[in-house]
Amino acid sequence: MRDGFRILDVDRHVMEPISLWPEYLPAQMRAYAPQLTPFGPPETLAERMNRLGEHALLPTPPILSVAGEPLMRVPEVAYIELGLVATRRREVLAAAETPRGHLAEMDATGVDVAVVLPTYASCLVNDDGIDAERSRAYAHAYNRWMRDFCSTAPKRLLGPALLSRHDPVAMVIDLEEAVRDGVRAVVLRPNPVQGRTLSAPVHARFWAACEHHEVTVLLHEGTHARVSTAGTDRFETRFGQHACSHPMEAMMALLSLLEGGVLEAHPTLRVGLLEAGCGFLPYWLWRLDHVEYAQMRGEVRHRVRRPPSEYFQRQCWIALEPSEAMLDRVVTEIGASRMVFGTDFPHLDHGPGMVSDMMAQRAALGEEALRMILWESPCGLMGMDSRA
Repeated sequence: MRDGFRILDVDRHVMEPISLWPEYLPAQMRAYAPQLTPFGPPETLAERMNRLGEHALLPTPPILSVAGEPLMRVPEVAYIELGLVATRRREVLAAAETPRGHLAEMDATGVDVAVVLPTYASCLVNDDGIDAERSRAYAHAYNRWMRDFCSTAPKRLLGPALLSRHDPVAMVIDLEEAVRDGVRAVVLRPNPVQGRTLSAPVHARFWAACEHHEVTVLLHEGTHARVSTAGTDRFETRFGQHACSHPMEAMMALLSLLEGGVLEAHPTLRVGLLEAGCGFLPYWLWRLDHVEYAQMRGEVRHRVRRPPSEYFQRQCWIALEPSEAMLDRVVTEIGASRMVFGTDFPHLDHGPGMVSDMMAQRAALGEEALRMILWESPCGLMGMDSRA
């Protein structure tokens, strides 16, 4: 506990050690195990200076690649800058590779229970350039490794299953396998994958299975994956792409589940929107209620039978950022019972003081709301008894 508050961190990440892939992939897929390779082809210093300007004299870290193809579509200047930040946080990133490292950091910051999500595995599984067999092999390998990872402290480390969306029929098979293994949550990207949105009709059986098995669905974006992503068609920098990808993909994912009738058809389905902030949500729900639904409800009347905000309040949760502007007003508007907290440990776009930043909101939000956000609400999202 931290200052009398129990904390369920709904958004932590492992930094998958590269050794997991040859160990956990099936023999016929080990040729596709990721490796660290130089970022680009060899070049002279003059060529590098001409291409990168002032960044040319800074080192470009090796990048995770499969068969010589980089896993992420990240600009080199951005990758250099990320490498500089990573160098300063090397110990934190290393800690995220092991259960012991996570537990030590959780103890130090006061986190009781953590939902542990993928980093590189999300990019490996969600790649429009590979086939379903390979995508599923990556997901199965990661899930087996994660099961072993969390077995160190199963009451404190919760590892949702990562599912491949390449084959909609296989999604149901993989979900039911995860349920048999004791998993009660899955993590998906909000993006279209293989040209299919979350509410594509071919996913109907999957959503029905999630509801039937009472499986929580966590939607988490990540910039630079090789799938369709908001911002990549307009911006070449990470600055632009990262600004767009997380909030805009979350907004469109929520819209997809609403407009496509998933939330109407499955009223007990639980959905969490992670690492997108919450400041956009009051406006987004207002627009969907008072502009789109007010004018065009007839167009979607068989799939959207109530104002969109009612669906959100019934079965969705959103993760906040402690330093967001007007956070207290957003909490009042949306309700603490629909808001959760995640540290994003150890990713570079969030600092090490996230729990302290959240505790600093105690006066602004009030103790009851803070207690709800840190424990009661995330327990509701994860389908857990908050009294346990």
